[in-house]
This record gives sequence, structure tokens and C-alpha cells, in this order.
Amino acid sequence: MAFRDKELRTPGPVLVDGRQLKRYHMDQPEQPLEPEVEKAAYDMLPALLAEVVDDGTPPAGWVVLHRGADTGAYLLAYTWVWDNALEVRVAAAGQPALNCPDDDPTHFVEVRRPAVGCVWELAVLEHERSAWVHHMLAPDHPNLTGYLDDTRAEGPVGR
Repeated sequence: MAFRDKELRTPGPVLVDGRQLKRYHMDQPEQPLEPEVEKAAYDMLPALLAEVVDDGTPPAGWVVLHRGADTGAYLLAYTWVWDNALEVRVAAAGQPALNCPDDDPTHFVEVRRPAVGCVWELAVLEHERSAWVHHMLAPDHPNLTGYLDDTRAEGPVGR
């Protein structure tokens, strides 16, 4: 199996149901993320977010929207909870291996498997863990704005 980098873009944070979320979009140059897939994913996003609990953790996290090389599209919503823990919920579209009902990349359904992400998505997770520690846990006063501004570099991702 040949491994290829994918392209990563960071279109800027979004506020969804009181949560401030960084956004990461992944695709292939020959198959860019379609606007209709993006719209369907963001329509699904509120259902994937962890419940906001007043435990002192700022309501923040990030989302990865990943367009596969086949008919699949993946939406991963990572939410910071309990100050230093991470919750993830995943939806997929157009991927029969994940029990999607069809091959439509706009028909997102929640994935009930305990998935954390694939090798491309994990590159973002690596960055986000460091950014959370650097901006939110290590300083005397958490810097949510600094955290939200600190994204993984755009460009090739995977290796």
C-alpha cells in the first residue's frame, strides 16, 4: 500500500453551541473537499460535541473534516473536558466499512466505534495536545485566545 501525504488547511475557528473550535480540513489535491460535504459535516457537528459542563474547562476543542480518497468523508470533534482530558466523537459519510448506509459523502452518521483518528488526523492531535499544554495548562493564567490562534501549519500532512 502506497502512503501519500494529504493537504491540510486551517479555515479559522468557529463557534458551535457555545464551544470555540479550531477547524482543520484535509483532502487530496486531485479530490478537494466539496462545499456540499463541508456543509453537511458542519450541520452534523453540534450532535458530536461533548456536553458543556461547568468544571472550569473552557469550552474549546477542534474539528477535523477529512475527505477520503474514495467515497468517504470523516468528521471528528475533539472537545477538552476535565481541564486536561480529551473527548472525541466521530461521524462518517460514504464509507460502508463504518456502517454508512450509502456511498454519499454528504450523508453523515455517527460512528459508534472507539476510533480516535487515522494517521493523517493524528498529526493534528499531536499538535493540539502540545498547544493545550503550552497555552492553557503551563501558564499561570490560561490563554484561550493563544490556544485558538495556535494551529498546525497548513500544507502536506501525514509523514
